[in-house]
Amino acid sequence: MIALTPEPPYYAVIFTSVRTKVNEGYNDMALHMIELAEQQPGYLGHESARNETGITVSYWNSLNAIKNWKQNTEHLLAQQYGKEKWYTQYKTRICLVERDYEFEAI
Repeated sequence: MIALTPEPPYYAVIFTSVRTKVNEGYNDMALHMIELAEQQPGYLGHESARNETGITVSYWNSLNAIKNWKQNTEHLLAQQYGKEKWYTQYKTRICLVERDYEFEAI
C-alpha cells in the first residue's frame, strides 16, 4: 500500500538492506517497529518491499522527528540486533521531499 502523505515538504528516510539467513525474531521485531513508529510524533507513514534487497521508506514531518525515532530505546535495540544477526549490509538515506505526484486507476 502507498502511504498517504501530506503536501510537501516533508522528509523521507530510505532504509535499504541485505538480510542474513537468520530469521529468528526478525518478523516480530519488524512488526513491532512499524507499530512503534506509528506512535511517534511526526510519523506520516511508510512503504516497504523485499526481495534480495529490502527497501523501507518512512515519512516524517521534520528532521527532529527522525532524530527522536532513531534515538528511541526500542528502536536502538532493533538496530543492534540488525547489526548482530539480521543484516549483512544496510544504508539509511534522509531526504527532503519537495514535490510529489500520483496516479491511481479508477
